[in-house]
Amino acid sequence: MFQTVEMPVWALVLLVAFAAVTFASHFLFPSVRWFFRRRLERAVAELNKRLERPIQPFKLARRHDMIQRLIYDPEVTRAIVAHAGEEGVPENVAFETARRYAREIVPGFSASLYFGVATRLARWLSHALYDVRLDHRDEAAVAAIDPQATVVYVMNHRSNMDYVLVTYLAADRSALAYAVGEWARVWPLSRLIRAMGAYFIRRKSRGDLYRKVLARYVRLATDGGVAQAVFPEGGLSLTGALAPPRHGILKYLAEDRPPDARDVVFVPVALNYDRVLEDRVLIAAAAEGTRRFRARIGAVLRFVLRMAWLRLRGRYCRFGRAGVRFGMPLSLNGFSGDVEALATGLMDRIADEMPVLPVPLVALALQRAGGRLPGAALPGAVAGLIAALPVQNRPAQDADALTREGLQELRRRHIVQESGDAIEVPEAEKPTIAFYAASIRHHLPADSADAARISASARL
Repeated sequence: MFQTVEMPVWALVLLVAFAAVTFASHFLFPSVRWFFRRRLERAVAELNKRLERPIQPFKLARRHDMIQRLIYDPEVTRAIVAHAGEEGVPENVAFETARRYAREIVPGFSASLYFGVATRLARWLSHALYDVRLDHRDEAAVAAIDPQATVVYVMNHRSNMDYVLVTYLAADRSALAYAVGEWARVWPLSRLIRAMGAYFIRRKSRGDLYRKVLARYVRLATDGGVAQAVFPEGGLSLTGALAPPRHGILKYLAEDRPPDARDVVFVPVALNYDRVLEDRVLIAAAAEGTRRFRARIGAVLRFVLRMAWLRLRGRYCRFGRAGVRFGMPLSLNGFSGDVEALATGLMDRIADEMPVLPVPLVALALQRAGGRLPGAALPGAVAGLIAALPVQNRPAQDADALTREGLQELRRRHIVQESGDAIEVPEAEKPTIAFYAASIRHHLPADSADAARISASARL
C-alpha cells in the first residue's frame, strides 16, 4: 500500500489534471457560482428599489432552467408528439428539435450588463447623435398602471436606433425584453444581445413546432411579468410611413389567456427622427422592391470613423431631433375584440402620437410644392402645415424656428440646394424628401395617400 509506484510524466500530468477538474467541478465552481449569485441577488434587490417596475424573478432565472421548463411544458410536449407524427420521425428526434428551438429563443439576462453597461451606453449614444425630445400624452396614466400587470411597449420601427432610444428612456422603469430577428444571431453579437434579455425569433418560420415553442416562451414571460417591447410592423419602414401591423407577437400575447391571467397593458410609443441613420439603405430597398439590405460592416465602420474625425476637429453636429411620444395605455383585460382589431387599434394610437419634427415638416412643405419654393415662402408653407395639424400634434416652436432647423439639416446633407432665391430639391433627392414627409403625412388625411392603410375602423 505504501510502495512507490512509477509512471510516465505524461500519465502523472494527466492524472493531476483530471483530479483538478474534478475538484473544481464538485467543490470550487459551485462555491464560486453561489458567491456571485448571492452578490447578484443583493445588487438586483438594490436596483429594484429605484425601478418603477422591479425586475421579475422569471427574468433572472438561469437560462438552462428556463429551457428545461419550456421544453417540458405540456403544450410543447403535445406539439412534439404531433410533429413526430406529421414528419414520421421518432419522438426523441422531435424533442431534440424542440430543445434546439428553445436554446435559440431563450435569452440569458444579465442585470449588471443591462443596467451597468447597456443603459449608460444607450443614454450616451442617444444624446451624442440626437437632441432627444420626450413627451407623454398622459404621464400620470402610465405611472398609474397596475404594478402587477405586464407592460408591453408597442412601437413603430423607424431605425435600429429605436432599440437604443427606448432602452435609455425606459431605464428608470424596468428592463425590457425585445424580440429580435435573424440579423442578431451572429456571434459574438448574439451572446451580448441574449445577455440584454432579448429573445430571437425566426420571422419567416412556418413550422408548427417552432411557433408553439415561441408562443409558449412569450406566454411564460408575459405571465411572469417581464416588460417587453414589440414592433408590430415586423421590420423597418422602407417608405417612412407606418406599415400595416403583423399579428405574430400580439397574437401570442392576447390569445388563449386563462381567466385569471395577469393583465397585459400596452403602451403605444411613437418614434420619429430628423435623420434616420439607415435612410439611404431603406430607400434603395424600397426602390428595388426587396428587404435585402445592402449595408456592410465596412460602411458602418467608415461612418463611425468619419463621425469620430469630425468630433476631433470640432466640426461634429448632431443629426437633429429624435422625438419619442408615449400614448394612452390600453389594458387587455378591458379590451373586447380580436387580435386584428387590437393590432390595428394600437397602430392607430401610434399614428396619432407621431412626433412632428423640423425635417419632416420642411420635407412635406417642399413635397407639396413640387420640390421648389421661394426661400421667403417656405416658413409660410410650414406655418400652414402646422395650422392644419391636430392640436395635440402641433410643435411648441414657431414656424420660422422650425424651418431654420429643418433646412439646416437638409442643407448639411445636400438634400436641398439654393437656386437663386428658391429652395430646390434635386431630382435624385426627391425619394429622400418623400421618405421624411411620409412620417407625418397621415396627420393631414387630405394630403395622405397612405392614410387608408392605417385603418380607423377599429379605433379604440
